[in-house]
Amino acid sequence: MWGFRSSSTLANIFLLLLVAMNLSVSHVSASKHFQNETDRLALLEFKNQVYDDRFGVLKSWNHSQHHCHWEGVTCGTRHQRVIALTLRHKQLSGTISPHVGNLSFMRFIHLEENQFHGEIPQEFGRLFRLRALNLIHDNKLEGKIPIDQLSNLKKLKRISFYNNNLTGEIPSSIGNLSSLTSLSLAFNNLEGNLPVEMGLLRRLSFLAATENKLSGIIPASIFNSSAITSISVGSNSFHGSLPTNIGLTLPNLQKLYVGGNNFYGNFPTSITNASGLEKLDLSRNKFAGQVPANLGDLTNLQYLNLEENLFGGNSTGDLDFIASLTNCSGLRILSLGYNKFGGNIPRVMANLSNQLAALYLGGNQLSGTIPEGFGKIANLYVLGLESNYLSGVIPRDFGKLQNLQLLSLYQNELSGQIVSTLCNATGLSELYLSTNQFEGGNIFDNVLTNCQNLQYLHISQNNFTGIIPPHFLETHSSLIEMVLSENSFTGSLPPEVGKLVHLVNFSVSHNQLAGAIPISLADCSDLENLYMDANFFQGTIPPNLASWKSIQQLDLSSNNLTGPIPKELEKLQYLRYFYLSYNDIEGEIPNTGVFRNASQISLTGNNRLCGGIPELEFPPCPVIKGKNRGKLKVIILLSIVLPATLLVLGALLLYFLVYHKGERSMAAGFSSIPPRVNKLLRLSYHELHRATSRFSPENLIGSGNFGSVYKGRLEKHGNKLVAVKVLDLQKNGASKSFKAECKALRNIRHRNLVSIVSYCSSIDSKGDEFKALIYELMENGNLDLWLHPPETTDQATSSRSLNLLQKLNIAIDVASALQYLHDHCEAEIVHCDLKPSNILLDNDLVAHVGDFGLARLLPKPVNTSSEQRTSSTIALKGSIGYAAPEYGMGLVASTQGDVYSYGILLLEMITGRRPTDDIFVGDLDLHNYVNGALHERVPEIVDPLLLLEGDENRNMTPGGETINGGREIDCIISLLKIGLKCSARLPNGRMHMNEVVRKLHLIQDVFLGVRVPQENFEA
Repeated sequence: MWGFRSSSTLANIFLLLLVAMNLSVSHVSASKHFQNETDRLALLEFKNQVYDDRFGVLKSWNHSQHHCHWEGVTCGTRHQRVIALTLRHKQLSGTISPHVGNLSFMRFIHLEENQFHGEIPQEFGRLFRLRALNLIHDNKLEGKIPIDQLSNLKKLKRISFYNNNLTGEIPSSIGNLSSLTSLSLAFNNLEGNLPVEMGLLRRLSFLAATENKLSGIIPASIFNSSAITSISVGSNSFHGSLPTNIGLTLPNLQKLYVGGNNFYGNFPTSITNASGLEKLDLSRNKFAGQVPANLGDLTNLQYLNLEENLFGGNSTGDLDFIASLTNCSGLRILSLGYNKFGGNIPRVMANLSNQLAALYLGGNQLSGTIPEGFGKIANLYVLGLESNYLSGVIPRDFGKLQNLQLLSLYQNELSGQIVSTLCNATGLSELYLSTNQFEGGNIFDNVLTNCQNLQYLHISQNNFTGIIPPHFLETHSSLIEMVLSENSFTGSLPPEVGKLVHLVNFSVSHNQLAGAIPISLADCSDLENLYMDANFFQGTIPPNLASWKSIQQLDLSSNNLTGPIPKELEKLQYLRYFYLSYNDIEGEIPNTGVFRNASQISLTGNNRLCGGIPELEFPPCPVIKGKNRGKLKVIILLSIVLPATLLVLGALLLYFLVYHKGERSMAAGFSSIPPRVNKLLRLSYHELHRATSRFSPENLIGSGNFGSVYKGRLEKHGNKLVAVKVLDLQKNGASKSFKAECKALRNIRHRNLVSIVSYCSSIDSKGDEFKALIYELMENGNLDLWLHPPETTDQATSSRSLNLLQKLNIAIDVASALQYLHDHCEAEIVHCDLKPSNILLDNDLVAHVGDFGLARLLPKPVNTSSEQRTSSTIALKGSIGYAAPEYGMGLVASTQGDVYSYGILLLEMITGRRPTDDIFVGDLDLHNYVNGALHERVPEIVDPLLLLEGDENRNMTPGGETINGGREIDCIISLLKIGLKCSARLPNGRMHMNEVVRKLHLIQDVFLGVRVPQENFEA
């Protein structure tokens, strides 16, 4: 009995153990199932926030199969938990679900090259097993980097947020990611400094923060991390100098990119100790001095970019380091452009690596001839030698450069004929030879015919002759830009030009071409800019040009065109500027499309035009009804137009000779083309030093905010007298002023603007940076000296005075200059500092506006009035008393600001009082001073010198009979009214310079006794 009970008890115990074990297995299975379900639900939430899956990548994410088999999902073999999500380059759009943070076994996330946007989920911070987080390439993620949440991820090795829209600063907590080896934050909008704590990342080997808004000094701790192999921080606002021992503290460095910042100092010579360096980019900074002669010790160097710095000293030894670079057998890119390298191109350059693909030396001060030997660099596909002082001919061995694709030689002093074998490089697609002294009777047949793949051809401003052959146009349909201006090409423009179906920019201006405008030009459907001005084209404008879809600038001025303006041209919806001046166009001017805006068209010198918008000021077209309309038209032509021709012809000829040169340059060239202006003299520091007698104080004729002006005589250029404006580069803003003035004056020519003769950017005898602008000398000084002669013993100076007619003429000159700047340039040019001292007078007392150091170039507004530009971060101060009041409230530079300055200037000329006169206190200023006296007390406020021109003027009253029938006082009152209107406090209340010029001419006519209706005279 006892034995039976014992056996039964054991059996029960065994059964209980089996049940327990089964329950345990079920619990483990259920737990595992629950965890897998968490992963599946998290993935489905990720899918739900993807609203565009153009490739159908996530179609497999459904209930028909286990989520570990879904595309892009990888699970671990042991627990079947999601460990990787890889969806690169799938064109997915949407936001990243925070539920991804529930994938607790996740090690790798790769979502690069998609279209995700929104913020990076903070829940990523829960993925403590994460090794790599890649959200790079073409996503649109925004917000701040959730480093504080990610800082707990001690196993995280790689972070890549490359090319998103992330903002804010890089948190200091990034220093907690102790396992991090790679950090890519490039191409975002991050701000602030690189945190010092980044130096704690001792395993970090790759750092990329290019193209952000970062600033400050790079922490020294980063440069002391020996694990670093790659640093890329280009295109930010970092400053300071590179550590002198950088090559010692970063012995494993392979790539260093710091281009596009504000670094300064000398080349870090210790860099040659980083023997594994392959790529070095110091470009677009302010590094200076010489490049170390042993740079070639970096035998692994493949890429060296030093462009746009201050390296060199315009001396013969500047490029001595090139000899050492011949040791770098793998060198592929060498860019030394836009520095201060001087001397000749060393012959040893021909011994550089035959792997060299691109060589840039443009924008330096290299001289002498181009040496033979470049033909040995067999793989060269880009060669840039532009903007130097190179002379002589193109070496014949350039024909050996079989792989050449781009050759840039523009803006040198090269001459002779183009080597006929140049186009042996059948892949040559870009050829820039402009602004030299090349010559030849038929460059197309003799040289360019074999360049079958040309896309960009610029040969302007040379001495080429001959015709443009039809077969060249027919066989070079790949051309995108063709710039032939300012040569001596003759013949007609062949109809085969229509074969250039990819042409975008085309210029044949300033040649001797004749014949009709080919109607086939309409086939160039991609054309955006067409310049045919200053030739002998004749006939009518083809109406089918209205089929152009992209045309923006069209210049047909200064030709012999006849007939009407085709009304069809109103359809050109993208046309911004249309120049037709100085032809023989007749008939009615259209009034829609581009013809609705007077500032976008130029029709001067076509005296048989009529109608158009009122601002063009052409006479109305005659309205003739009935069957005799044709006969009446003939009678009108015979009785009015023909007799008037004899009277007008002389005036037109004079106007053409005096003004035409300035008006023709209204249209600017293409951005990559040297400006279409008269060729500037090439002047060095030494020439200017000699011309001004070593910048002698005896030759000092003025000084301003940014430098001094000296009188000089250029002996090598016909003893030409010039004014040399030398910039004081120690003064804040001087370099910016130099650039602004060069940019403003580069493309403009007008008789009432100071003409720039040259500019000089060089080094002086002490090795310091030297910048100067050279202008035509104005012997009569500036207007301020005439309005307010200094108290001096110099009788000639102290007795200077201007009569009313002279002041009126000067007022017209200045107004004409402003009208040109505001309305007849490619961009609106706002002077920003108009005042008497910036107006110079030549021998004939003709006024010339100068000093464009504060000028602003504004794009022409499209359907937007300038009044709508309401705010600016640019502080425009101008000069006290002349600057518009709205500038003090932070508004942008505008043409109305110049109008205000002009109004104050005009009031000053008539009253003889500066706007800063001591009598102006409190609310009393020059404007209110004149306005209060305008109706009753004009003689009390007028410059006494004007009242002393004749005894009769002493007691002038409005309408009184004095000399010239009382015209003086009427003239003065009219000028004061214009000055008051221009200096109105609110910009919208001011006149436009077109109206100012028109009224001033009317005042001048009345003053000189020309009969003008009174309603036109009233200002």
